[in-house]
Amino acid sequence: MTTLDVRRLEVPPHPRRRMGPIGGAALVLGLIAVHIWAVEETDVSATALISGWQGITSFLSSAFPPDFSWTTVVQPGIEACLVTLAIGLVGTTFSIPFSILFAVLGSRSTNRNPFVYQAVRAVMSFLRAVPDIVFALIFVTAVGLGPFAGVLAIILHNTGVMAKLWSEAMEEIDQGPIDALRVAGASSTQVAIHVVLPTVVPQFVGLLLYRLDVNVRSSLVLGLVGAGGIGFLINQSISLFRFDEMMTYILMVLVLVVAVDLLSGAVRKRLGA
Repeated sequence: MTTLDVRRLEVPPHPRRRMGPIGGAALVLGLIAVHIWAVEETDVSATALISGWQGITSFLSSAFPPDFSWTTVVQPGIEACLVTLAIGLVGTTFSIPFSILFAVLGSRSTNRNPFVYQAVRAVMSFLRAVPDIVFALIFVTAVGLGPFAGVLAIILHNTGVMAKLWSEAMEEIDQGPIDALRVAGASSTQVAIHVVLPTVVPQFVGLLLYRLDVNVRSSLVLGLVGAGGIGFLINQSISLFRFDEMMTYILMVLVLVVAVDLLSGAVRKRLGA
């Protein structure tokens, strides 16, 4: 019985095209030209910033010290911060079922129908492309002023963003078990339930907590257009030129954002996400 000498041949490296000096110079010049155009289009001016120091000084002198009156500022601010937190929390939670559905249908690992895949990806792109503040303006006209409009806006926008993140996480997993189930005759639903979703749970949790942090900060901006929360009080104080009240609300927002970030970080560490 003879023994065959099996040698592992190295895979030759994929040839990479290196950019020559002319191409590199052209790229640098192109980037410089684009940035010059962008600066001109955005009216960037160091002179205007320097000459406006008096306005900045006047604003800061009006904002400090902050107004910590309990009845008129602090207590309403705390209540508004809780509303802002609730908008981000409910909007994120209620978007989970839609995000999972879109992620499963918009991932090549779980959906083999090209028409459905492209249609779902188009819907996801639309929900991401429309800013949540635009959705909030639409829903304010539909359901009126208040936090409910903000919740609906976050649900729609977050569904598009989170579905994309989750679908990409599903496509990055090892395709071996998926192919094995498909060869055995498993359907796409069975593949998603038994292989894909259990594998990506840690990534899903991490991305979900990240989006919760983002949505809490987004709900602050939504309050500026009438969707309730601390953003509404900030907008009101600016309109009344009560910059000392505005500074108090901004400090509250800082505390809220840091608290949510620390909490989500602790949860991610506990779950290993």
